[in-house]
Amino acid sequence: MQVSRYRPILYLQYLLLLVDLFMNSFSELLRFENVILLVLYVIQDVCIIFAVIVVFLLFFNTYIFQAGLVGILINKFKMTILVTFVYFALSVGLHIWGMTLRWENPNAYIWTDGFRALYVLQRLGAVFYYYFYKRTALRLGDPRFYQDSLWIRREFEKRR
Repeated sequence: MQVSRYRPILYLQYLLLLVDLFMNSFSELLRFENVILLVLYVIQDVCIIFAVIVVFLLFFNTYIFQAGLVGILINKFKMTILVTFVYFALSVGLHIWGMTLRWENPNAYIWTDGFRALYVLQRLGAVFYYYFYKRTALRLGDPRFYQDSLWIRREFEKRR
């Protein structure tokens, strides 16, 4: 993919990561109003979904995908796909549980042992999500994925 075409996509991916990082960092500071917190949680979850959509759109744009070697792409990026879906599930679970616990009283103490454990898991999952997603965004900028090359031909011959 040409640099001029890929740069805006990379900036969009970085923006989605920054929005998620911002939400993880500062959403607890806005807990005084449930509706605001709910909107922020929805925005965070939608950004994760958009991030997945952008990665899959980049997959569809590769020469490997167009040649029918989808398995190669899935194999190369399976960890990113897995981490992203696990992180999304952890985020949605944390958001639902947190809103359920504090809906009646936004200032109530909600930090039960289970909620604290899910909170730590979600934040730990966020670190892995940021790492793998950024790595994938940068790897998908490699021109080898967008043109015919010897390693793609070898992979294609293995599949036949």
